[in-house]
Amino acid sequence: MYANCLIEYPVKTLDKTFIYKIPNTLLSKIKIGMKVLVPFNNRQVHGFILSITNEYNESYELKEICAIEDEFLILNEELLQLGKFLKESTLCNLITAYQTMLPSALKIKDQKDNYDKYAKYVILDAEKPLIESFITNHKGQKVDILTRLLKEPKILKKEFNSSTLKELEKLHLIKIVTEKVYRINKTKEQIKEKILTSDQQIVFNSICASLNTNKTFLLHGVTGSGKTLIYINIIKEVLKNGKTALLLVPEISLTEQIINIFYAYFGSDVAILHSGLSKTEKYDEYVKILNKKVHIVIGTRSAVFAPLTNLGIIIIDEEHSDTYKQDNTPRYHALDMAKFRSHYNKCPLVLGSATPSLESMARAEKGVYTLLTLKKRVNNQILPTNIIVDMTKELKKRNFIISEELDKNIKETLNNQEQVILLLNRRGFSTVITCSNCGFTYKCPHCEISLTYHKTSNALRCHYCGYTKLKDDICPKCHEKGLNYLGMGTEKLESIIAEKYPEAKIIRMDADTTTKKGAHDKIIKAFRNKEYDILIGTQMISKGLDFPLCTLVGIINADTTLNIPDFRSSERTFALLHQASGRAGRSTKKGKVIIQTFNPDNRTIINVSLNDYLKFYHEEMQIRKLLKYPPYYYLVNIKVCSKDYEKAKIYASKVLNYLKINLDSTCLLLGPSTALNFKLKNIFRFNITVKYKTDKILKKVIKELDNIFAPNKDVFLEIDFNPLQL
Repeated sequence: MYANCLIEYPVKTLDKTFIYKIPNTLLSKIKIGMKVLVPFNNRQVHGFILSITNEYNESYELKEICAIEDEFLILNEELLQLGKFLKESTLCNLITAYQTMLPSALKIKDQKDNYDKYAKYVILDAEKPLIESFITNHKGQKVDILTRLLKEPKILKKEFNSSTLKELEKLHLIKIVTEKVYRINKTKEQIKEKILTSDQQIVFNSICASLNTNKTFLLHGVTGSGKTLIYINIIKEVLKNGKTALLLVPEISLTEQIINIFYAYFGSDVAILHSGLSKTEKYDEYVKILNKKVHIVIGTRSAVFAPLTNLGIIIIDEEHSDTYKQDNTPRYHALDMAKFRSHYNKCPLVLGSATPSLESMARAEKGVYTLLTLKKRVNNQILPTNIIVDMTKELKKRNFIISEELDKNIKETLNNQEQVILLLNRRGFSTVITCSNCGFTYKCPHCEISLTYHKTSNALRCHYCGYTKLKDDICPKCHEKGLNYLGMGTEKLESIIAEKYPEAKIIRMDADTTTKKGAHDKIIKAFRNKEYDILIGTQMISKGLDFPLCTLVGIINADTTLNIPDFRSSERTFALLHQASGRAGRSTKKGKVIIQTFNPDNRTIINVSLNDYLKFYHEEMQIRKLLKYPPYYYLVNIKVCSKDYEKAKIYASKVLNYLKINLDSTCLLLGPSTALNFKLKNIFRFNITVKYKTDKILKKVIKELDNIFAPNKDVFLEIDFNPLQL
């Protein structure tokens, strides 16, 4: 017997299988999808078995598989196929695709740590009559232990005195057993079941009627319309049918909230997968899924690869979110992976959002997706009132940060013992530090991007590569005390708000305050429990969070994302502001949203104020059609990258010429132009964008181009199909 193995090196020239002989000692154990150790180039390397065959027709002698690396970890047929689809759709190496699908503790590289956790338990080792007889004729701790064990099947050994247990063991009344335990283990709560509204029931019935099909549904529901309750009821139905469920959410902050709801309903039948877990917790949760100990998986983007079998439903909440697209190799979109799994398992895919992506809404209008709508909030609670404030007029009144309107409403909200959310989609204290004497500006030496100042650590930080340096009090160029702090992030806003409203308790939620494990959940719980009056945060506070006492949302600078030179900037701005406004007035009290902007006549801002997604959608679609952007055209973005500026520039022109010669004339080519962040981590990057309607030869041509560059050590390509930004 022979096995075709894929080895651990993520190199284009080795992106193929190598055949090995299966030794007789392993014949009965070897399985497809298993991780093994094989000889390669005078050393032992790791690999996955992709197929097993009886035939071998070559004349040279084969090497044997050395060992099975992990008998427990086996990539099932669905995941093996999904890995091949991931390779084809992103042009990554196959081993990279499989690596992406595994938690860090189970990746192909040698892991010497044992992540399994065990506990010792005391259990009975004699028949009940004998135990009862002993209890009747004795007293003391031995009797207490046996009495408890008659009521409980097992008890942790550490709860009892060791010498007493040894005496009971000698009498053969108990025994100590070692069992594997999981680090995260929740119990189901007694909760009052919520009844679906008539609108929710219609959505629920439509999806349930298609449970054994690969239909895709777009659930367009306004903020607060109760999409989560629909998800819970659909999953209950799926579990009744003996199948499993996968729910994806865009942010860790949202995972923490939704997971607590699901724990209450389903207890330990839920596993979670996201980057906020420790390596050992991720391992535990993955093992639970592999062992079929759970039927529901909730997680962020990478959870789409969870090894669930017999999937009955896949749900992607807040489907419009950019976080579902990975921005490094392999550049996959979780939606594409979910569609593959939906087809493979013949189960529905549900995409939920208050602001669906333009591509999803266009597919729903064409009938590719089935559109379901929830136009009202639960209990017919009206949507918040949106007020646009023109900041150009406020500047004349010397109101640089907080307008009169927002100031008045914050004071009123605090007086009413209600809560305020302030959104500023930029973290840090100051976004630029420059010298008024000589004009010097602090920039990242690796990225040529302005460093952001973080006051609490007195550090200047690059938010792209992580470069950090301590701030000096004097200018490093002219050595004068002329440093000016320009721009504003959430850290600076927090200090301004604390000074302006000294009686208010303030908490900040951004990437800087949520680095510690469990920080998201801690902040959300504290704010929900009214421990704080004002929550300041970046976009992570804009989606899905439910705070009943929050009646006011202030958007400090609505133009932050609007001014980014990207064809999706209007769509991102509408989604961010509309979602943020949806945090206000979700309970019985009316909500209000103050939108501060320097562009009060901008159509995106106006549509946000009207709570009118469809008006925004139709206006934006006209522009996309005119400019030949998605969903009317598909895109491929090719970045030509090198540490040498001249080489990057020369090869970018060569790539463009290659595409001109080999692609169909219907393809539109843009570039080469400098990327938005031209120098990143000491790499210079030029953009070439291809717009196309049909994919007849495009994938083949780009594959060939990728292979041409594979041996080039000075210049490499980053290929991104359907990029979210150029």
